[in-house]
Amino acid sequence: MSDTSSPSPPSSTGTQGVAHSPIAPADIDASCRLPLVVLFLGAAVWLVIGSAFALVASLKFHAPGLLADSAWLTYGRVRPAGFNCVVYGFCIPAGLGVALWLLARLGRTRLALPGLATVGALCWNFGVVAGVWGILAGGSTGFENLEMPPYAARLVFLGYLMIVVWAALTFHRRRERQLFVSQWYLFAALFWFPWIYSTANLLLLTVRVRGMAQAVVAWWYADNLLVVWLGLVGLAAVFYFVPKLSGRELHSRYLALMTFWMLILFGSWGGIPESAPVPAWMPVSSAVAAGLGIVSIIAVALNVHGTLGGQCSKLLTHPSLRFIGFGVVAFLIGGLMSAAGALSEVNHVTQFTWYTVARSLLNYYGFFAMVMFGAVYYIVPRVMGIEFPSAKLVRAHFWVAAAGILLFVVPLAAGGIVQGLRLQHASLPFNDITQGTLPFLRVSTTGDLLIALGHLMFLGNLAGLVMRFYRARAVSAWAAATVEIKPAEARP
Repeated sequence: MSDTSSPSPPSSTGTQGVAHSPIAPADIDASCRLPLVVLFLGAAVWLVIGSAFALVASLKFHAPGLLADSAWLTYGRVRPAGFNCVVYGFCIPAGLGVALWLLARLGRTRLALPGLATVGALCWNFGVVAGVWGILAGGSTGFENLEMPPYAARLVFLGYLMIVVWAALTFHRRRERQLFVSQWYLFAALFWFPWIYSTANLLLLTVRVRGMAQAVVAWWYADNLLVVWLGLVGLAAVFYFVPKLSGRELHSRYLALMTFWMLILFGSWGGIPESAPVPAWMPVSSAVAAGLGIVSIIAVALNVHGTLGGQCSKLLTHPSLRFIGFGVVAFLIGGLMSAAGALSEVNHVTQFTWYTVARSLLNYYGFFAMVMFGAVYYIVPRVMGIEFPSAKLVRAHFWVAAAGILLFVVPLAAGGIVQGLRLQHASLPFNDITQGTLPFLRVSTTGDLLIALGHLMFLGNLAGLVMRFYRARAVSAWAAATVEIKPAEARP
């Protein structure tokens, strides 16, 4: 399918616009180059750093004395630091970069004020640096998924606002007035994060609600971030790239619209466990919302299957589609795991076990990160105008990352179920139950190692491409600057 075409005809959700002179896709890509390089390259660096922290945290289960003399590297600090590196260092910046490119491409317009968007990307990265440093130094807030100290949160929030303002202006200046489904998801996501992040920080760190209200706000924020925001951006990429790279039209905009509203209306209700000491309607509402998530899962599965014409083998025809196809499968399985966990009988077994860790990683890494990898591998060569230094490294990254995710998720999910079943027997010593999970943790550490190896491949390939591009630009600039000096030097 031609790179200049849309993945499918836009839906008729807007009025017909006045005809404009077309902008070449190469010009649109060039306008996105600088902010995308900062966002994607910074995200790749944070992935490697997060992998190092995750490995340290994982190894501590096998060697508790590892780095025990350093307070900065205790499990209670490296584990949240690693999570923040992946979610705030990689997932959100990568999602923002993909959103900027998609909004410009689908709107057939150049990115508005790319220089200021780049400043916002740098501000975001400085905020993550301050946040991870604060966590390692012992300044964590103590709220899961929101551990960054307030001073770092302000920098992160400011950086996000600087990016989203120019993204919204790009959307406003679009030349294609009709909207494609991905634009619905992206526009909602751009304004979703400032709302949930500012609300959570205000209620937990500034005004400070009391008692169980703090836990409820923390659960609400985590579900909005990991389910709604990542779901909106990830599915926007899926609904664009699957039709684009398979050469077919999107199967159903109505199914995409239903998925959108189900995610918006019910995606943020979940996360409150049945055992929480809160009014009964809260856990019940959370369970109902998780159950309704099956509707979104079915809609996405039908839409992707219909777009591929029932030939799922097409997902292997393009390197980016492999990552995105894996992400779709992870989205479906992770959604089913969440829906199953909402059942009382299942929740009694899986809560407070490694099962919840496996489900969480499958959602934010198996689904979202893999989709972002596929998107980056497609976008960056077009933005830079050159291909990646090693196509083999792209393929190797997929297989290493897929194997790492499987070796992490499957053992922890199985080990969590075994752990939960044994916890039902009060006669079993808790220490014996804990020791029984070590074989599963050893396998999951192998998965961590493979995931980290994939991150090194991703960073090396991306950095190599960026260096080749700017080296060529520097050589060209030097040649142009010295072209008038050489004849003078050649005179006797």
